[in-house]
Amino acid sequence: MNSLLFNLRASLRIPLRENPPAGYLCPEPATHSVTDAEFDVLDELYFVTPFAELLKKTGLPRPELVETLRRLMDVGYVRSFWPDPDTELAYEESSFGALVGDCQFLASKEGLLQHNTR
Repeated sequence: MNSLLFNLRASLRIPLRENPPAGYLCPEPATHSVTDAEFDVLDELYFVTPFAELLKKTGLPRPELVETLRRLMDVGYVRSFWPDPDTELAYEESSFGALVGDCQFLASKEGLLQHNTR
């Protein structure tokens, strides 16, 4: 097995390192500093929540809530579902504005960790 790995590294011209520096193979993910509005939104997303309910519970104006959800989805802290709570919708910048009012949202594992460590 070691000779196979050595041959693969040699063919790819990867230097052989016994102890690579920290972060060499797995760089740390970038962290996003959560704003107060984002924190309030994450606070409501422990369970799948429709947009209209999220609008009422957070008290944010619609444009601000849309922008906050967009930022949270950009960094992977929120997932969206449409047309039902079991069908995850892939985030696409171009169609998000048209569908946001019909979607349901849920905090991701990373989003919950951010919410709980603030």
